[in-house]
Amino acid sequence: MTEHKARKRFGQNFLQDTRIISDIVNAVRPQADDIVIEIGPGLAAITEPLTRKLNQLHVCEIDRDIIQFLKKQPFANKLVIHDGDVLQFDFRSIVGKKKIVGNLPYNISTPLLFRLADVADDVIDMHFMLQKEVVERMVAVPKTNDYGRLSVMLQYFFDMELLIEVPPESFDPAPKVDSAVVRMIPVLNRIGKAENFKHFSDLVRDSFHQRRKTIRNNLKNIANDDDLLAVGIEPQQRAEEIAPELYVKLSNYLVQAA
Repeated sequence: MTEHKARKRFGQNFLQDTRIISDIVNAVRPQADDIVIEIGPGLAAITEPLTRKLNQLHVCEIDRDIIQFLKKQPFANKLVIHDGDVLQFDFRSIVGKKKIVGNLPYNISTPLLFRLADVADDVIDMHFMLQKEVVERMVAVPKTNDYGRLSVMLQYFFDMELLIEVPPESFDPAPKVDSAVVRMIPVLNRIGKAENFKHFSDLVRDSFHQRRKTIRNNLKNIANDDDLLAVGIEPQQRAEEIAPELYVKLSNYLVQAA
């Protein structure tokens, strides 16, 4: 099915660089009995080598033409195909600690990452191909331009590392941006435990709502200068200057004071 045309509405760019494919599979380190879920198998560039090492592979795919293609492959007997939108997929329906891998569609990558954070306690590790700029935001540290809400929220759940940089020519069709592979390993209470996760999440969102403003201004309806100083935050700091663990600390302080 090499004549399959990538569909823009599904954000399809098919990986074809054999060296990158091999590097990704090696990073996943699949063992025969592992529970592995691949998001967006496409034309099976990663799927096929994974099935060589696994007894079974779950795949999530929305494109019905690709599903028919997968069903005709020699390794089809090893696949459990989940047909539909991965943003609606219940990852907990597959019982057991799992590894998740995929070349994530660029158009849904951020909402999908937040959805996957909800099942972090059910995951061993995740390896994803994403836009390089998204990965740089995910792994960013305070006082850098890339550090923001995505950095704090994902670092609450995961230890993350940019593993492989991938140029556009590794895909067909070639995207207009560079890509990268990120490794995400769930780490419980990595930056502390939020007593009220929704409060913490809302606080982080509000903190980065207007990046040019000080934290005092962005949180003026939630926290005063004394609250900020109590947890070690200077009121004149901007959101991108504040370490992830201080957001957890501030949220817990405000929840306890309420």
